[in-house]
Amino acid sequence: MTMPIITAHNLRKVYRTSVKAPGLAGAVKGLFRREYKNVEAVADVSFTIEPGELVGFLGPNGAGKTTTLKMLSGVLHPTSGEARVLGHVPWQREPVFQKQFALVLGQKNQLWWDLPALESFVLNREIYELPEAQFRATLDELVELFGVRDLLTTQVRKLSLGERMKCELIASLLHRPQLLLLDEPTIGLDLVSQKRVREFLRDYNRRTQITILLTSHYMDDVKALCDRVIIIDHGQLIFDGRLEALVSQYAENKLLTVTFADELPVEALERFGKVVEHNGFLVRLEVPRAETTSVASRLLAELPVADISIADVEVEEVVREIFAAGRTDGLTNS
Repeated sequence: MTMPIITAHNLRKVYRTSVKAPGLAGAVKGLFRREYKNVEAVADVSFTIEPGELVGFLGPNGAGKTTTLKMLSGVLHPTSGEARVLGHVPWQREPVFQKQFALVLGQKNQLWWDLPALESFVLNREIYELPEAQFRATLDELVELFGVRDLLTTQVRKLSLGERMKCELIASLLHRPQLLLLDEPTIGLDLVSQKRVREFLRDYNRRTQITILLTSHYMDDVKALCDRVIIIDHGQLIFDGRLEALVSQYAENKLLTVTFADELPVEALERFGKVVEHNGFLVRLEVPRAETTSVASRLLAELPVADISIADVEVEEVVREIFAAGRTDGLTNS
């Protein structure tokens, strides 16, 4: 039986922060008697990730995603709860464990800013005690996959954001980790660079079976890479299941895309549902999920329909509405 790569059970992280009363009086009072409050960043989070999975880890800002990743990587010690990552307790920081995973924070640098990327790669070879032949073979493979051979001797500070992120990923994969924890790897990148990073991650996961846990605010990342998503909000896990199951469970509407033989005014269509797009002969309607079949039948019977298709609404709309409306009570783990 294969052992899970990650098992988290009732993980909880509470920060104790000081509270300062306003004004000069509050500042003076704080010198003699400081008050504190507890802030719960992660509350009772449990999940399991199997070898080779590529899982999206979603939630609004401040939901606890990065805190969870830092606990799983051993950067933070939890207030309570348990975790096993690659068979180890991560916050014990055993060297054998640290050589089996990589953590990439999209807004943090691991490359030396004033040195060429190649110098940081050589430093990583020493840190991870990699044999020279293995290091060269892995570096050549990754450099070719990313197409950055001409950039290796350029100072990191002179690289574009997209070029730097590619080098960050190379640095993280030189020791051939079994687990890759990615926190916003495409943040700030242009569309072309985002697409290339996604393509690399999807291909690398498929070829090497590396396990990847990915946080991102870009739903294109999640749709392109992840079959399974875990969603947390206010530090609590609210959904764990397949991406299409999230849409099926939460989305109240379906999207009807209709092409008409004649161009029709919006007024003639509003009685069938919410018109979200009206472009000549093509119209998109949002209709309640339970009424989809009857609305489609009425359209076919009453209007000159040339073509019609039915689909779920876009997943980013579903996730956006979940957090915008605070509607998390209806979600259950799958």
